[in-house]
Amino acid sequence: MQTLSYGIEIKASKQKVWEILWQKESYQAWTQFFSCSSTMQSDWKVGGKTYFYDAKGDGMISIIERLDEPNVIIFKHIGMIQNGHEDTESDEVKTWAGALEKYMLFDLDDCTQVHVEVDIQPEYIEMMNQGFERGLAIVKQLAEQ
Repeated sequence: MQTLSYGIEIKASKQKVWEILWQKESYQAWTQFFSCSSTMQSDWKVGGKTYFYDAKGDGMISIIERLDEPNVIIFKHIGMIQNGHEDTESDEVKTWAGALEKYMLFDLDDCTQVHVEVDIQPEYIEMMNQGFERGLAIVKQLAEQ
């Protein structure tokens, strides 16, 4: 597993950037580069489950490991959903379970620095690189409007 890092400066407040990252409509706009019609469902509580779905309802199961709005959220990926079935025990899942996805927002002079770190298996590096490059550009565009 490798940890990849991404960053962007956005001329908007941390709170506005946070909202763009996690509100349903804007979340779907910037995550389309990972999976068309991406959605997310969360209880927004530390230790609580978060589900990341594609258009077919398949996706990832995560827990929130740390939450300090609008500064930090860390998701710990624990399983996947396929055909409506939650899998947290298979050998396939065990190869990547525990991978982290971190979003950190920092105040700069007149903007917000977004820093993202993701633990990823090597075969997904190109997809993540393209997804975050294009996705964070959408976050910037939406937040700076």
